[in-house]
Amino acid sequence: MSVFSVGISGLNAAQAGMLTTSHNIANASTAGYNRQEIVQGTNTATFTGVGFVGQGTHVQTVRRIYDQFLGRQVLSAEAGAAEMGTYQAQISQIDNLLADSSSGLSPALAAFFKGVQDVAANPASIPGRQSMLSAAQALTARFQAIDRRLTEIRDDTNQQIAGQVAQINTYSSQLADINQRIILAQARGADQPPNDLLDQRDQMLKDLNTLVRVSTVVQGDGSFNVFIGNGQPLVVGNQSYQLKAVQAPDDPERTNVAIVGVGGTALTMPESQITGGSLGGLLNFRSQTLDDVQNALGRVALTLAQNFNDQHRLGQDLTGALGQNFFSTSVPTVRPSSLNTGTGMPTANINATTIDRLTGSDYRLTFVGGATPYALTRLSDNQVQSYATLPQTVDGMTIGLGTWTGAGAPVVNDTVLIQPTRSGAGNIAVNFSDARQIAAAAPIRTAAALTNTGTASIGEGTVNAPPPTNPALQHTVTITFTSPTTFDVVDVTTATTLASAVAHVAGADITYNGWTTQITGNSATGDIFTIEANTNGVADNRNAALLGALQTRTTMIGSSTSGPTASYQSAYAQIVSAVGSKANEVAAIGAAQQGLADHATQALQSLSGVNLDEEAANLLRYQQAYQASAKVLQIAGKVFDEILSLGR
Repeated sequence: MSVFSVGISGLNAAQAGMLTTSHNIANASTAGYNRQEIVQGTNTATFTGVGFVGQGTHVQTVRRIYDQFLGRQVLSAEAGAAEMGTYQAQISQIDNLLADSSSGLSPALAAFFKGVQDVAANPASIPGRQSMLSAAQALTARFQAIDRRLTEIRDDTNQQIAGQVAQINTYSSQLADINQRIILAQARGADQPPNDLLDQRDQMLKDLNTLVRVSTVVQGDGSFNVFIGNGQPLVVGNQSYQLKAVQAPDDPERTNVAIVGVGGTALTMPESQITGGSLGGLLNFRSQTLDDVQNALGRVALTLAQNFNDQHRLGQDLTGALGQNFFSTSVPTVRPSSLNTGTGMPTANINATTIDRLTGSDYRLTFVGGATPYALTRLSDNQVQSYATLPQTVDGMTIGLGTWTGAGAPVVNDTVLIQPTRSGAGNIAVNFSDARQIAAAAPIRTAAALTNTGTASIGEGTVNAPPPTNPALQHTVTITFTSPTTFDVVDVTTATTLASAVAHVAGADITYNGWTTQITGNSATGDIFTIEANTNGVADNRNAALLGALQTRTTMIGSSTSGPTASYQSAYAQIVSAVGSKANEVAAIGAAQQGLADHATQALQSLSGVNLDEEAANLLRYQQAYQASAKVLQIAGKVFDEILSLGR
C-alpha cells in the first residue's frame, strides 16, 4: 500500500467522523436519540525488510453510546411514576368531592338530624315537620349526587382503560414493524447495528412503558420480544399480539383487559398482573379506591335508612297511624356471570338485625359441587367461606337459594357477583311527602291510677321491634296488683285476661301485645296501671327523640365478635380520611418515583446524550485530521512529481 492509500484511509476516517459528529449535532434535540461515535481500527501492516510498515486506518463501525442497565432503570422508574401520576389525577377528584364543605355528605347529615331535633322540640309544628322532610330530601339528594359523580368517574375510568388499550395496540404493531426493519437492516449491513432504528425502537418502547410496564428479551437477529404481566407476549419478533377492552362477565359496569390469543380468543387478564404505567394506575385506582368509596358510601346510606326506618316504624304519626318506612332503599345487586351454563340465580338481602356487620366489599358466590357446594369469596381480602346449604347470613346480608334450584340449578363453576352496598347511596329516597306522616310520637302511653296506695311507678313503655302488625298494640291493657308481689294483666278492649298471678320483680320487663314497660318501687294490693293507645298524642316527642339519638349512636362497622364501633358521621369521616391518606400516599410515592426517573434519565443522558460542546470539539478534531491526511496526499504528490522529474 502506498502513501497515497494511507492518506486516503485517513481522509475517509476523518470524513466518517465528521459525518457522525454532524449527525449527533443535528439530532441533539431528537427524542430518544443516543449519540454515536466511530470506532477506528488499524489496517494490517505490511512486512518489509525493515519491519512492519503501517498501512493506515479504517472505520470498523459506528457505535451507539447506550447502556442497557441504565435504560432498564429509566423504564422501571417511569412506569412507576406514570402509574402514580394517573392514580393521583383520578383520586384527587374523589378527595375533593368528599372533603368539600358544600358538596360533601357531612353538612347534609348534620342538617337532617337538626331537623329531627327541631321536630322533637315541637312535634305538633307542621312547618317544623316540613323542614325535617326537606332536610331528609336534601340528604338523599346529596347521597345520590355523590354516587352519581362516582359513577361518572367510573365510566370515565372505563373509557380511559379502553383508550389506553388502543394506544398499546398501536405501539405493539409499530414495534413489530420496526423489529422487522432492524432484522433486514442487520442482514444487509454485515451485522452492523442500525443505530437510528434502534433509537426509534427504544423510544417506542419507552412510550409504551408509560402506558403499561413491559419487559423485553433481545433475540440474536437484533429484534426483541416484549411482554406484559406475568409473561404474556405483546410483541414476538415481527408479530404483535393485541389487547382488547372487554366487559367483565359478571359486571357490565366494569371494563377489563384481555389479550387476544391465536384464533382471536380474548382471555381476560387478572388486574393484579397489569402493573405500572397509566393503565396500571387506572386499574389500581378503580379496585383500591373507587370501588371501596362507592361501597362504603352505600353502606352509610343503607345503615342510616335501615336504622331510621326501624325506629320510625315504632312511632305514631299525627293521624294516629303507626309509622311507616321513612326511607326507601335498594337490595344488594346480584349479577350472574355471562359464562354460567346454569340459568338460575340466588338472592341476597340486607339482614336488619346484623346490618352493622356490613362491609365495603363485593362477594363472589361459586357453585363448586360436593358436600359443601357453595363457596363465598369476600373480594376485599379473598377470604373464602364454604356452605352446605343456603340461605346463610354473613357480613350483614342473607344469601338465599333463589332460583338456584329445580330447572335453574347451578352447574359446577357457575358464579354470581354480589354487591351488597354498591347501589345503596344511589337509590336511597324519602318514602313520603306528607309531613304529618312523620312518626314523632310513641303509639302507647302509660298511667298509674290516682287511687293507687303504693309508691310504685310505671315507665313510659316502648314498642317492641319489629312492631306488631295486628291492632293489639293499641288495645287498652290494665295491670292490677292482687298482692304487693303479684299482678293480673287484662286486655280491656277484648275483655281478655292475658296473665294471672304474675310474680312481680321491680324494674323487670313486662311485655304484652307488642309493647314493653317496667314497674319500679313498692306496689300495694289493688294498685292499677294502664297501658293504652296514645290517642291525640300530637305533642308527644318520644319517638322523635329516639330518632334524633341515632345521630350519635354507634350503629356501623361491627363484626361477629364485637359490636358496632362507628356512627354515620364517623363512618363517613373514615371514608374521607382513607381517601385523603391514600391520596397523600400516592402523591409521595409518585414524587419518589419521578425523582428516580429523573435521576436515571440524567445518568443515561450524561452517557448517551449529545453534548454540543463536546461535538464541536470533535468536529474540529476530525477537521484537523482531514486536513492532515490531505497534506499527506499533497506531499505524496510532490514526491511522486520529483521522482518523475529525475527520469527526464
